[in-house]
Amino acid sequence: MELDSLSRRLIDRFQHGMPLCAEPYRAMAEALGCEEAEVLAGLQRLDRAGCLSRVGPVFEHSRAGASTLVALAVPPARLEAVAACVNGYPEVNHNYLREHHYNLWFVLTGPDRAHLDRILTQIEAETGLAPLDLPMRSAYRIDLGFPLEVAS
Repeated sequence: MELDSLSRRLIDRFQHGMPLCAEPYRAMAEALGCEEAEVLAGLQRLDRAGCLSRVGPVFEHSRAGASTLVALAVPPARLEAVAACVNGYPEVNHNYLREHHYNLWFVLTGPDRAHLDRILTQIEAETGLAPLDLPMRSAYRIDLGFPLEVAS
């Protein structure tokens, strides 16, 4: 997909720091000098083209509950079914495929560690696969961003 100017400006301006207010899309439009409908249409185009993974906040998980990185070694023939099972849990996000014995990776988030343990037990019971539980020990923060507009 060729990105139009509004799409590039949306990504540049809001890949970090979406407005925290009652009408965030209106605030985004004001910051970009366009209409709210244009922002919404632009985000829809980016989503349909597969250019967005999500629009929303990133929470400091340790302040909102507990989370862990999980990996499953899924036989290739079962990959779609196991991914659908895992994706059925609202506690699961960032689910993706990797080229490795442990090929399905996802982040599991919940109110506390006991809740995560229950979900991991359920996933193992439903899939017959033992989750590799990789809780974070230390956080190393990076501010990853990719500017798209050429500076003038």
